[in-house]
Amino acid sequence: MATFSPPPGTADIFESEAREWREIERVGADVFSRYGYGELRTPVFEYTEVFQRGLGGETEVVQKEMYTFTDRGGRSLTLRPEGTAGVMRALSNTDVMNGVEQRVRYFGPMFRGERPAAGRRRQFHQIGVENVGRCAPLIDAECIAMLYAFLKEIGLGDCSFDINTRGALDDRAPAEQLLRDYFAKHIDCMCDDCKTRLERNIWRILDCKQESCGKIVSEAPDYVDSFSEESRTYFNEVCRALDALKVPYRVNPRLVRGLDYYVHTVFEVTHPALGAQTAVAGGGRYELFLPGEKRPVPGVGFAAGVERLLLCRDALNVKAAVPAGPVAYLIGLGIEARLANLALADELRAAGIPVDLELEERSFKAQLRGANKSGAALAIVRGDSELEKNIAIVKNMADGEQTEISADSIIDYLKQRR
Repeated sequence: MATFSPPPGTADIFESEAREWREIERVGADVFSRYGYGELRTPVFEYTEVFQRGLGGETEVVQKEMYTFTDRGGRSLTLRPEGTAGVMRALSNTDVMNGVEQRVRYFGPMFRGERPAAGRRRQFHQIGVENVGRCAPLIDAECIAMLYAFLKEIGLGDCSFDINTRGALDDRAPAEQLLRDYFAKHIDCMCDDCKTRLERNIWRILDCKQESCGKIVSEAPDYVDSFSEESRTYFNEVCRALDALKVPYRVNPRLVRGLDYYVHTVFEVTHPALGAQTAVAGGGRYELFLPGEKRPVPGVGFAAGVERLLLCRDALNVKAAVPAGPVAYLIGLGIEARLANLALADELRAAGIPVDLELEERSFKAQLRGANKSGAALAIVRGDSELEKNIAIVKNMADGEQTEISADSIIDYLKQRR
C-alpha cells in the first residue's frame, strides 16, 4: 500500500497528540480571559502589504520566509507568518484609534519557509495575545506576568525570562549609528548574514547565533546609553513592576527581537528542556501603522510556539488527562437488536453518557472482542429474545458477571455507574 507523507515542515496531528494541543489552548483561553482578553480569529492569509508594512520590508521574515502568491484578481496575498500584523489589521475596523483599549487573544497556524528542524516547522502554530491602544510600563509588566502565569499552569514554571528595551522610535537612529560604526570595523570577520544585516537591519546582528560573531557581538557598545532619559525611565518602571509581581527575569542587553515594529520593552522566554538558544515564547511593545492612518497605534503582546511548548511538556513528561472511554459497549445480535442499539446509543450520548457499539453483523464472540478493545467496563447485550422481553443483559467485562435489567432503565443504570 502506497503511503504519502505531508510536505516537509508540516505534520499530521492525530487524537493522542491533538489532546495535548487542546490542553494548551484550553489553559490559554482560561488564563488570558482572566485578564480580560477575548478571542479574535483572523484569516490565515492577508494582503501582502499587511505584513510588509507591519513587520518591515527589511526583516528576514519578509525578505526570506513568507509564502506569497497572486490571486485571480492579481492581488498579492501571503500566508500569515505571525499573528500581530493581521490582528492589527482587524482592529483597524474598531475604535482603537480613539484610544479605546482592545485586549484580544488568538490561536492558530502560521507559515514560514524555514529549514525544518525540531520545534521549527513551515506550518507552525502560535498562541498569543495583543493589548492595543494604550502605552504604559505597567501594561507591559502585566502582559509578561500573564505569560508567566500561563506557562506555570501548563507545567513550565521554570522558564527563563530575558527582557530588554529597544527605546522609543526617536532613539533608533543614534543607536543604529553607534552599532553600525562598531560592527563596520569587524564585519570582515563576521558571517555572511551579518554582512547583509549591517546594511539592512543592524539590530539582527545582536541576535546572531554564529560562533564567529559571538565575541564581536559580546563586546558591542551599550546602545541603551544613547537612549533618552524618558526611554530608560520607562524600562526601569517595567522592571520595578515585574519585581512587584514576583516575576523572575534577567536584563539581556543583546536581546532585540527580529521585527522592526518593536519599541521599548522586548522579552523572550527559553526553557532548559530545549536549550538556551531556542525560544518558546517572545514579544514586546510595538507601534504599528494601521491601514489609512498617519500615526501609529501602540500595543504590547506575545506569541508562544505551540510545538515548542509541547516539546518542553513532553521532555518533562507533563501530559494532558486522558478522557474517559465509553461507559458501555452495546452488543446487538441480529438486525433488530442493532437498530434498537443504534437508537439507544443516540439517547445515551444525548444524556452525556459515552458509549460504543457494533454496527456491523458480527458474531457474539467478535463483538465481545470489540467490547474488550473499547475499554468499556460494561457490555449491554440484546438479541431478539431480549427485545421481546424488553430487557437487556449487562455483562461486567472485568469478572464476567451478568445482570438482567429492564430495557427502560438502561439510561438510569449507566448514569449511576459513570
